[in-house]
Amino acid sequence: MIAPRRFLPSIPSLLALEAVDRLGSASAAAEDLSLTQSAISRQLKQLEEQMGVDLIARDQMRMQLTPAGTGFAKEARAILTRLAQASVKLRANPDGGSFTLSILPSFGLHWLAPRLREFAAAHPGITVNLHTHNLPFSFDAGTAQAAIHYGTRDWPGVAYLPLMPKHVLPVCAPGLMAGPVSAPADLLDYPLLHLETHPDCWEQWFHLHDVPAAKLRGMLFDQSSAMTQGAVHGLGVALLPDFLAENEIAQGRLALAMEGAAVRLGEYFLVWPADQAEEYPLIKFREWLLSQLGEV
Repeated sequence: MIAPRRFLPSIPSLLALEAVDRLGSASAAAEDLSLTQSAISRQLKQLEEQMGVDLIARDQMRMQLTPAGTGFAKEARAILTRLAQASVKLRANPDGGSFTLSILPSFGLHWLAPRLREFAAAHPGITVNLHTHNLPFSFDAGTAQAAIHYGTRDWPGVAYLPLMPKHVLPVCAPGLMAGPVSAPADLLDYPLLHLETHPDCWEQWFHLHDVPAAKLRGMLFDQSSAMTQGAVHGLGVALLPDFLAENEIAQGRLALAMEGAAVRLGEYFLVWPADQAEEYPLIKFREWLLSQLGEV
């Protein structure tokens, strides 16, 4: 339900408030918005009268916002940004068939992206906009309507669609070792590569193999793609998702550091806020994902 009209300020007044907060003066705000300083002052005065709150500290030589004005400007900036983004999406997709999906780089680019052509062919009226993110991730901080999440069901306020377990394989450059090691503990003799977003992956892996290992050291990477390149160039052994590792092995860029089945570490989910559950593009995307999972 939308609030009564008296609580809804005009867009010009919000733009004036945001510009003064961002630029620090009425003259700069006026130039930014192609208005006069008097027009800026008039918009702010109307906003104060409508809200019944002082937004301008008038005892200052320069126009400055009160703490209440600064806080309101921050909220206005977020709302105006989302409105602008929604307008861009509407112009690009006049049928209303679009949504933004925030993806983990490795899963999104190597598993999901190659399959999206099929979704686009089946649903030509729906556009999926992709943004990449690393953990942690919050819907409050962006404009995504859904996201690919890795880990456990520990994200409050969202709905989950389980996608697949994350299975990892230890891999390295073919020249790093003479051949795959025969025992998990043998990998402790080699440099291990770590990912910032999952810094305990190696410890989990060794624990599942009943090998005591704690406070493991090694090079740290912020992206799976960077860690993959590090492994390719012989910097150490990396734990990569099986769909990524198998592709690199097939191309001869990487090799198994130890024979054996992939180990499960967590799970991939599609997650979305409860208030987005009935959005048509998201419904069709979930249905399509379920059909893809039947083929995995």
